[in-house]
Amino acid sequence: MLEGELSDPRIAPSYVTDVVLAPGGKSARVFIAVHGEAPEEDATLEGLMTARDYIRSQLRYRMGVRHIPDLTFAIDRSERMTGRMDELLTRMRKRDRRKELNNPEGNGSPA
Repeated sequence: MLEGELSDPRIAPSYVTDVVLAPGGKSARVFIAVHGEAPEEDATLEGLMTARDYIRSQLRYRMGVRHIPDLTFAIDRSERMTGRMDELLTRMRKRDRRKELNNPEGNGSPA
């Protein structure tokens, strides 16, 4: 629905990564991963908030239920953070390997 049916140009290519339903089921937080940078993320959130009532009505119709929780959208940056963590770990491993190659026996390092 995010990419195909919502015609708002502010909504960048994105997908739902998680939905957290509040106790009691009256509200839900929908986490969205957006392909793009901060301006695209902000614009996508604006577009989704504008289309919130339409999205709820479509969910109600498609799921055949009486009640759909109030939706709040949030950007999920976990994939971006995971990529950054992988990059940092790779740098640390390379640095450790260089230290080992320069000092194979551990000579010169404080005890």
